[in-house]
Order: sequence, then C-alpha cells, then structure tokens
Amino acid sequence: MLDVVKPEILVVDDDAEVCETLVDLLESSGFRAQAVPDGLAMAARLDQRAFSLVIIDLRLKKEDGIELARQLRTHSRIPIIILTGQGTPADRVLGLETAVDDFIAKPFDNRELVARIRALLRRSAGTGMPRSLRADRLSHERYLFGDWTLNITARELLHSDGTPCDLTHGEFALLEVFVLHANRVIDREQLLLKTRSAQSDAVSRTIDVLVSRLRRKIEDDPDNPRFICTERGAGYRFAANVVRC
Repeated sequence: MLDVVKPEILVVDDDAEVCETLVDLLESSGFRAQAVPDGLAMAARLDQRAFSLVIIDLRLKKEDGIELARQLRTHSRIPIIILTGQGTPADRVLGLETAVDDFIAKPFDNRELVARIRALLRRSAGTGMPRSLRADRLSHERYLFGDWTLNITARELLHSDGTPCDLTHGEFALLEVFVLHANRVIDREQLLLKTRSAQSDAVSRTIDVLVSRLRRKIEDDPDNPRFICTERGAGYRFAANVVRC
C-alpha cells in the first residue's frame, strides 16, 4: 500500500501559543506542520525542505508579515496566507499587491482556516512538481490568446517567445476565469466567487487590484488594455480570441 504524501505547512509566528495551536490543528486535519518565530528562521527552513504553503502572522514583534511575504514572493510561488488580528480592507489590498494569496482574521474559525488552506492547495496543485513529471502524469489543458499560451494543468503562462510569465495564485485564478469565459462580461462579485472561494471578508477592491497587476504582466499597454477590458458599471470582459491548443 502506497503512503499518502501529506502537504507540509510552515507557520511563521512569534506567539508560541498560536504556533502550538496551529500545528496541532493542521496535523489533526491531515497536514504536516512546523512553526518558526521569524523571517530568518523561515528562510532557513524553506532552504532545507519543500513546503506546500506558508502561513505568516501580519504583526510580528520585530518584522512585518507583508514584507516577509514580499521577500518570499521574489523567488517563490509558494501559496502564502497572512494571519491578522488587525486586518482591514487596506491590509488586504496591500497584501494582494505583494502577492499574498489569502487573509485569515484572528481569532479564526478552525474549520474555515482548514477549508481555505485546502482550497488554496487545490488551486496551486502541480506547481511544485518537476515539469517533466507533470508532463508524464497529466494531460495538459492549454489555451492560446494573443501572444500567450495558458497551460491550466501545469499552471503556467508562456509568451510566444518561450518566456514564462510568473503569476501569483490569485493572478492565475483570475486569468483562468477570464480565459474560460472569454468575451463575456463578468461582474466583480462573480469574479470574487470564482477566484477567492466566496470568502466572507473579501472586498470588491480585491478584484480591481488583481486586474491591475495582471494587466501589467500580460498587456502591451496596461493603460489601454487589449485583453482585460473594463465594462463600466458591469465588471470586466476578456476581449480575446481564445483557442484551445
């Protein structure tokens, strides 16, 4: 009988009680978990082994959780969840701009936290697998639009010159929705439901931030977008000829 590989989660929090609570919760929910108190320890642990997801406290005593997320995102696509006891819509927008994938307010509901983690891991499935192994094991689903090819199975976006475009999980989820619903007007609430798992604390501004970031990555002129068009009072429309290839 084959052993099931459990996703391993790294918790970054300088409150020992919170760390103990989270590690116990995660391990009782079928994950493996470790906890560290600061960014230096986080970097060292990430160098030592591959984790599936990182949970970072927003207000560490000597560090800013958003800054740690920003530093991590410069070289990794690992899913990042921020824990916050002082979260505001402004915090969430700032976090999205620095590639945080989700926010959880403390005190958190155990079932909601676990559900959010599982949803995020499902969205990110396959990103940590070696490319050759993915190609052998999966039947790839690709879509061509403009000079871009979106590989939904491998969760990759490639330019026609072969250059990959590094997307966060939120950006990829948004682009996937647009590509699969090309030339249809989708309002912000629908986009929130499709990309953020209907989170109760999500705000419409979240989608506007993701759209802005995605435009900067795929549009030749983000101020005059070719693909992601704003439909005033209605939402957004992905104005592209999308072909499955």
